[in-house]
Amino acid sequence: MYDNQPFGDFLRRLFSGVDLTMLIALATLLGVGIITLYSASNDKLWRVDNQIIHISLSVAGLFLAVIVTQFFPSTFLQRASIWFYILGLVVLLLVIFVGEESKGAKRWLNIGVARIQPSEFMKIIVPLMVARYFADKTLPPRFIDLVWALLIVIVPVLLIASQPDLGTALLVASAGLFGIFFTGISWKWIIGSIVSLMVAAPLLFFYGMHDYQRQRVMTLFDPTLDRYGSGYHILQSFISLGSGGMNGKGWMHGDQVRLGFLPERHTDFIFAVIGEEYGLTGVVMILLLYLFIIYRGLYLAACGRDTFARILGGCFALTFFVYLFVNTGMVSGILPVVGVPMPLVSYGGTSLLSLMITFGLMMGLRKKARKY
Repeated sequence: MYDNQPFGDFLRRLFSGVDLTMLIALATLLGVGIITLYSASNDKLWRVDNQIIHISLSVAGLFLAVIVTQFFPSTFLQRASIWFYILGLVVLLLVIFVGEESKGAKRWLNIGVARIQPSEFMKIIVPLMVARYFADKTLPPRFIDLVWALLIVIVPVLLIASQPDLGTALLVASAGLFGIFFTGISWKWIIGSIVSLMVAAPLLFFYGMHDYQRQRVMTLFDPTLDRYGSGYHILQSFISLGSGGMNGKGWMHGDQVRLGFLPERHTDFIFAVIGEEYGLTGVVMILLLYLFIIYRGLYLAACGRDTFARILGGCFALTFFVYLFVNTGMVSGILPVVGVPMPLVSYGGTSLLSLMITFGLMMGLRKKARKY
């Protein structure tokens, strides 16, 4: 297939790390995202052009992650994890002091050629650090190891929550906690942690949330309390999802989009656009595609080369599930609105890049499946 040249060797190693099944599934979902974004953008088609650029860069990021895992020793990523983690904390601190503010939140850094959201990359860095910490530990871990791992997770989560960005903080926390879960900890620790969180929830609600965040939680139970304020987003989302019926109104025929009633339709609420235009049938098909990607991710994690790869892959696969669950949950009214976009479908560059890198790492860190 390839000639006996250095470039041919490079291609062999590169394609040996790419999981074609996962790549096709991801490409399909990205295609759905572009089609839906075109409809959701109305006359702002520059978003589609930008998203195509975002996808191109993200696919390059995926292949770069595969290259790193194929051409460097497996310990390279483990050694680099600590430096990524330190750099990530430094950048999060920079956001606090010199970050750009938008809609009352300071989450972005302007680096001249682009504006990035550093917290998105902590979805990769925190699992990397947790997996690296447990890679050479005896499993199941000791209590002191669990304490240190929790500190690794908590520090960046608090920095992100202070921006404030509760949605991303939740995803980063999930990513780190899944890493701890995959070490084989006792169920008594898991149940104890859940009970502790339930006990702490009222304190978090009254003392750990901003006023607008508390209002979002209250709106979850009755959106009509503030029809034109905090409840407006979810009420319009209900209309979009419900009016789609079984088969939807058709591509680019969603009234909520065309008339401009549905807010954030190109980012957080693009799932409602899918529901209106493609109906229940389309929604189920999209969710089945997501579930297949999650299943394939768990399969790749199980095929990991070592403990580090298996923990890291499991983190990424289940975090992707949380990403999907939180977005679809808030759009359908079973979770508060926390500003989490629909993964690989919503408009945005930083989130898309970080997700595609995680899939590249999952592919590249599996055991070699075949030889050329």
